[in-house]
Amino acid sequence: MRLRSLVMVLCAAGLFLLTGGPLSLAQQPQQRSLFQLFWQLPAKPAVQPQQPRQRAAPAVRRRPAAPVVVRDDPVIPKVDVAHHVVVMGDSLANLLADGLDDALNNRPDVEVVHRAKPDSGLVRTDFYDWPKAVSELLAGEQKVTIAVMLIGLNDRQPIRDGDTVQEPMSPRWLELYRDRVDALANAFAARRIPLIWVGAPPMQNARLSADLVTLNEIFRERVEKAGGHYVDLWGGFVDAENRYAATGPDVSGQPTRLRLGDGIHFTKAGARKAAHFVDLVIRRIIEAAPQNNVIALPVAPGTGAPTAPELQPGGVERLIDQMAAGVPPLGLAPALQARPLAGPIQPLTGEAAPSEQPLLASIAEARGQGDAARQLERVFGQGIAPEPMPGRIDDYRWPPPATR
Repeated sequence: MRLRSLVMVLCAAGLFLLTGGPLSLAQQPQQRSLFQLFWQLPAKPAVQPQQPRQRAAPAVRRRPAAPVVVRDDPVIPKVDVAHHVVVMGDSLANLLADGLDDALNNRPDVEVVHRAKPDSGLVRTDFYDWPKAVSELLAGEQKVTIAVMLIGLNDRQPIRDGDTVQEPMSPRWLELYRDRVDALANAFAARRIPLIWVGAPPMQNARLSADLVTLNEIFRERVEKAGGHYVDLWGGFVDAENRYAATGPDVSGQPTRLRLGDGIHFTKAGARKAAHFVDLVIRRIIEAAPQNNVIALPVAPGTGAPTAPELQPGGVERLIDQMAAGVPPLGLAPALQARPLAGPIQPLTGEAAPSEQPLLASIAEARGQGDAARQLERVFGQGIAPEPMPGRIDDYRWPPPATR
């Protein structure tokens, strides 16, 4: 009986060793049974609970800060404005006004007033009546020191003359067009306001450019007759063969694009270049104006046209010839009267006029007679160099040896 009990205990102990203990102990992942240790069986790794993946936040791209542009010519605020430049015309005039804002930014006493009307012209008065608009402008509260006009781009249209329609560029059409230019020019002349009429630049369309050449001649003729100023932009926007050029030098001489893709309007650089030609005339008018900012022009009674000789056709050329010849121009302010290019001519050699004396004789008379006069005659008359003096730069003689 005891032997049987002993065998049962041994069998139970062997079964315990083979199974690795009770189920509760076998569930512990980190422990190994004697059987696993004996046979070097690897233990099952502990099952780690899967952690949810954390998605990285998307990188936020920040826009770079706008670069700070430092201008070489900082804009000076307009204070104590004394001169009002009113720019009128079509869409090209609107761009010209932008260029004048940049060109005159160093003049705080000058203000550019934008009064351009895109798509307007002198033909379609039913769309925009420029003579009426100018009359209202001059009668209103807006101060006008200088008027600038650039128009003509939209004027290649028929003009209604009573019951007849005149075709563009016909003789009657040109006559009616001159009358409309005269109406604007005389309106400013009657108020003694300087008018700067800017000619249209060349266009990419050859036919449009040819018609604008005819209109520019009308502008030049009628405006100068009324005492205004005509500014020609044609040469600044063509190539060496006098053809339309979309690119060219800007005001600083650097090649750049001056016209937009439509072959008509200016780029920003082109508008600034066009304003450069007008800016020169504006500054000249302002500098020549009296201190009270009123530019008085002699006006013929009843016509409104100035009668000053220099404001008549060809008068500027005659004035330049007089100034070059040294003739004092009459009727101009003393500040505008140019000095002669040179004084009286004194011959250095040859025979002088009876009333004149040679330069050497004048020097001898100024120095007096005697050694000074003979020395001057020796140097300047005979060409003999004077004797070197000790210590002077022409004394190249060796100094005497020092005595002991």
